[in-house]
Amino acid sequence: MTPFTEQVIRIIQSIPEGKVMTYGGVARAAGSPRGARQVVRILHSMSRKYKLPWHRVINAKGMIALTEDESNSLQKLYLQEEGIIFNEKGVVDLKQYQFDPEFMD
Repeated sequence: MTPFTEQVIRIIQSIPEGKVMTYGGVARAAGSPRGARQVVRILHSMSRKYKLPWHRVINAKGMIALTEDESNSLQKLYLQEEGIIFNEKGVVDLKQYQFDPEFMD
């Protein structure tokens, strides 16, 4: 496993309940500002094995990126159960809910 992959896994595991990060935000925090697509790949291939809170990673617009209706609905449900509110267009207020791993204890 590459150091970047290890960092991505650690960062995603650290996202607390009721907070989200963007794919690009995870990539930047892991040291690769242009690595958002790699974050998608890591989430897709390793979420189950590492019990990653995959539902807490959304796109830079504050929206769920999954296009399959069932997966999209499931992600939205998980986030709403954690107290995250979507506006009428399905957008999360990143100023309110975005997690910054630099401020971890």
